[in-house]
Amino acid sequence: MKKTIEEKTVRNISTTSIISNFILSFFKFFAGLLGHSEALISDSIHSLSDVFSTIIVIIGIKISQKAPDSHHQYGHERFESVTAILLSIILAITGIGIGASGLNRLTTQTYLNAKIPTTIALIAAITSIIIKETMYWYTRFGAKKINSGALMADAWHHRSDALSSIGSLIGIIGAQNGLPILDPIATLIICLFILKAAFDIFKDGINKMVDTSISNKVLDDIRKEVMDIKGVIDIDLLKSRQFGNKCYIDLEIAVKGNLTLIEAHNIAANVHSNIEKKFPDVKHCMVHVNPYKNDN
Repeated sequence: MKKTIEEKTVRNISTTSIISNFILSFFKFFAGLLGHSEALISDSIHSLSDVFSTIIVIIGIKISQKAPDSHHQYGHERFESVTAILLSIILAITGIGIGASGLNRLTTQTYLNAKIPTTIALIAAITSIIIKETMYWYTRFGAKKINSGALMADAWHHRSDALSSIGSLIGIIGAQNGLPILDPIATLIICLFILKAAFDIFKDGINKMVDTSISNKVLDDIRKEVMDIKGVIDIDLLKSRQFGNKCYIDLEIAVKGNLTLIEAHNIAANVHSNIEKKFPDVKHCMVHVNPYKNDN
């Protein structure tokens, strides 16, 4: 059931993203031409490039949901982390490109000779900000719902486009009020925001690739759940490692030493099933049973 929810969430968000980016990119391109805004024309190309990012997300998540096979016996979840890392690099390149463009306009002072943008360019920039920020929150909600790093990276691609449009808006307003220098300055500041987001996404993807532990809060919740299970006296060991958008749990529980093998096995089975049922992000819980050390 959870896999079906993930597939439906990704499909709905991706379809909406691709359609909105196509429409928005053409709208901004023609508005930039008619409204004499080079920043808006560049912004339209940025929106169109987001379609490519969404396609990467679709492919990456589709692969990550494949069942285990003889070559990948633990599943394919880490392909989503690979996708998130790839998208973070694309996002960083986008940010660097935006920053380089702003720095070039600032140093060469080409903004002084630019035509004054018209009202249609102003309207297009505002429309872009509203739509792309809405897409950011919509995609972010879906990413948190299914714990998807790749989808979160795509959300930040929407926000980077919104930030880019803010730069365009500032440039348009500045040009209309005799301050065209605001355009390249705003672009450089936006570049820093995008690079920060790219770094965070890259770091999260790497953490999920190198067996980083899950959060202490979730570990505490798991520990409490285990201790509430009948027959468990203590926890000798609790370890975790992230595996893409899932995680593995290794447990050593202490039970009475005089229990039969079947009784001890049943307790371990209860621990195993309870953890995997109540913590959907746990891909597998391995339980080892020890005799309680202080048992007389």
